[in-house]
Amino acid sequence: MWEFLQHLSFWDWLALGTVLLILEVFGAGGYLLWMGIAAAVVGVIKFVVPSLGLEWQLLLFALLSILTAVYWWKRQRSSAKASDQPGLNERGSELIGRTFVVHQAIVDGRGKVKVSDGVWMVTGPDTPAGAQVRVIGQDGVVLKVETV
Repeated sequence: MWEFLQHLSFWDWLALGTVLLILEVFGAGGYLLWMGIAAAVVGVIKFVVPSLGLEWQLLLFALLSILTAVYWWKRQRSSAKASDQPGLNERGSELIGRTFVVHQAIVDGRGKVKVSDGVWMVTGPDTPAGAQVRVIGQDGVVLKVETV
């Protein structure tokens, strides 16, 4: 095994890079992409400098893998911007501040209100059916209401 490692060719590095890129397709979150690119770069360097020792090859691979992954991570973090629709994936957040009619009386703090063509669970003060309530918050799929 040691004999094989001592005589790595540029083809071995290119093959490793290809394998890492293929594995990235299966969902590694981007990290194998950068390791695959680093392996390919080491392969190209090994092609240009055939006398490059194993220690330098491994050091270059490790260094390039870390540098490219950190660069991409920082770039992703710096390009992230605040959404113009912050409640997009929070179903029900658009209901906060609106008033609705109680569909099923709120008893012991729990009831239902009619919203468009659906019914939502609510928590709030005891209120009879048909009364108006205002949504003041949300806890998961349950709306928090107050009497109007």
